[in-house]
Amino acid sequence: MADILDIIENINTIYNSNSSLAILKDYERVFDELDLYVFENWREGELVSGPQIERHWITCSFMWPEDKMPNPEAAKRLSEYGCGVKYKRDVLIQPRKIKKPEDVRPGTQKGKLDESPIWVVEISMPKKLMLDIFRGYHEQMMDDINPVDEQSAPELGLSAEGEAVQAQEPAPAEPGAINVA
Repeated sequence: MADILDIIENINTIYNSNSSLAILKDYERVFDELDLYVFENWREGELVSGPQIERHWITCSFMWPEDKMPNPEAAKRLSEYGCGVKYKRDVLIQPRKIKKPEDVRPGTQKGKLDESPIWVVEISMPKKLMLDIFRGYHEQMMDDINPVDEQSAPELGLSAEGEAVQAQEPAPAEPGAINVA
């Protein structure tokens, strides 16, 4: 059972921790690189809990309204990359908007609590996957900042593709020849 207050508390914890926010950005980068957002309803997911950091895994749970279940094909794609994905039905408890006196809890000035059916998807992602994708992203960013063109490559000791080129030793001189350098 998800409670809106627990979700708000989790988000406050994330905003007060730079490392949690960085981990969630890496999580999102993996989603983006694996093209999960092309699958139906994956954009609408909201964080319920996490990130929970373990030795080799990072786990987060996301929720969707029951009528907007995220496409299981995306979960299949995550599984192909070593992620654990669990779907479960749950309810979200949230206060009702007060429009009439019947909407107030007896003895308080707070709205009654309503339960809304939701889907919760728990994703356990290997740290190695996150690191591999981050490295690829970082290398791409460095290439965008420092592109190697065909004219400057030889001066830098690189091929036109940006790969290091070993300097070739001059061929040994024939016996009796004078080496002028």
